Parts: sequence; C-alpha cells; structure tokens
Amino acid sequence: MKLMIKVLVFFVVAIAAMFYFTRPGSFSTDAANASESSRRGDLQMMATLPGEISESSGIEAVDGQYLTHNDAGNKPYLYKINRNAKIEQTIKLNLPNVDWEDLAHDNSGNIYIADTGNNSNRRRELAVYKINLQEPGKPQAIRFTYEDQKEYPPKNEDRNFDCEAIFWHNGSLYLISKDRGQETTAKVYRLPDKPGNHVAQLTGKHKLNHMVTGAAISPDEETVVLLSEGKLHLFTDYTSAASFYKGKYKEIDLKKAGQTEGVAFENDQTLIITSEGGNLYRYTL
Repeated sequence: MKLMIKVLVFFVVAIAAMFYFTRPGSFSTDAANASESSRRGDLQMMATLPGEISESSGIEAVDGQYLTHNDAGNKPYLYKINRNAKIEQTIKLNLPNVDWEDLAHDNSGNIYIADTGNNSNRRRELAVYKINLQEPGKPQAIRFTYEDQKEYPPKNEDRNFDCEAIFWHNGSLYLISKDRGQETTAKVYRLPDKPGNHVAQLTGKHKLNHMVTGAAISPDEETVVLLSEGKLHLFTDYTSAASFYKGKYKEIDLKKAGQTEGVAFENDQTLIITSEGGNLYRYTL
C-alpha cells in the first residue's frame, strides 16, 4: 500500500509540474529563444526627429550618441542627438551645404561630410569635408572628380555620378554611386582621406536594381551595408573592404520604413537608420 501511495504521489507531482511549465507565461528555453529570434531582424522605431532636422540625409554613431545633418540647401549644421532624438548639441560649420548626403568617421575621431549630391550629374566641384569635433572651426576639404566622368552632364542613360553613400576604411573613403540613369549598377570609388585635390578611382561595380542612399561598415570591419529605399543590402565574407561587393550578399526588406536615407552601425550587430519621413530606427542583424 505504501508503495502504491508513493507512486501515486510521484505521478501527481509530475503532472502538476508539466502544467506549470507549459502554462502561458511560464519560462521555457524554446520560448526564450523564440523571443530573442523575434527581436532580431525587426525594424524598431526609436523616435521622431525634431523639426530642426527636417531632411536627415546621413547619420553616424559617435560616443553613444548620433550625428546627423539636413539635405541640400539647409544650414551647414551637424546635430548631435541622443537615442530619443533630442538635440544635445548643434555644431555650426563654416562650410557650404551644396548637397550634403552622408557621414563617415575614422579611427582618429574625424568626421567626414559627403557634399557629393549630384542629381543632374553636372557638378564639377565635389567635396568631402574632414572635421575634427574638437576643432570644428577648422574643416579640411577633400576635393575630387570621378576618373570615368568625361561629360557634365553625361547622356541620360549614363548618369551614374550621383553619390549619397560613403564609408571610411584604412585611410581611404569609399563612395558608392546612385545610378540615376538606369538604376541597375552601384559603382564603388576610392578616395584618399587627405585634404587636397584628387581623382576618385573606380574600384568596381555591383549589379543592384536599387538606388543607394547610404552606406556603413561595421566596427569589426566584417560587414558592409548599403541602404536604398526600404531595403538593406548586406555584404559579408569579403577578402577586403575595398572589394566588399565580391563577398556574400543578402537583401533585407525594411517593411513600411519608407524612403530610408541614412544608416550607421551602432555596434557590430545593430544599425541605426533615418528616413525622409523624420523617423529614427534601430535594426538588429
């Protein structure tokens, strides 16, 4: 009889435990993993950008905050914002904003402003401005032309000399073109990060049926991302950042994000994205 009672008690306890751990809201390793998985790959809206930043075109993560700027014709200001999109500092620069399009940074704390917007492909004076945030009043100009542009403007179908996307790597700036002529090819140019007059060297091309609006490289240098309207284009497993377009490629749909304009890595797995609609997003790879 005692044995039967012990067996009965064992089964009662086992059944109770089963109901406890499988009831809604109870802890489960599978459920936790599923929750973590659902957080990855989700586009999360962080905040709405303030009115002063009405046309955010580029963004960069710096010291736990973000730098951004407005598009063509706006004041030549860099805005330092926090994660709630509140402006912490406005950096006024003695520079023209002909058509600022993107930001990059190097390992020495310098910021690069790409005044490279060229919608009509007519511009002969293109520049990337190098700024030390400790001395923003002393900007340096990296002026350049494209080695393969011979006409200003070229024929409509050849208009692939607009640029809204740059990143820095190992002493060079990489510029990715926005193909306004055929919307099929992203060209990659390399430019030294030194002030002066230069010719941007064409290093390669990537077939991409989207117009590129932003670019960034991860801190560990193992991922390059290009941004287009509502899409991310990831490149990994490349032999060097200079030829990232030869690596493994993946396209990600940013559903309902609209016209996405700026992208930056906050860390190796997290992207910060801005949109023309004035939203600040986070995306976990």
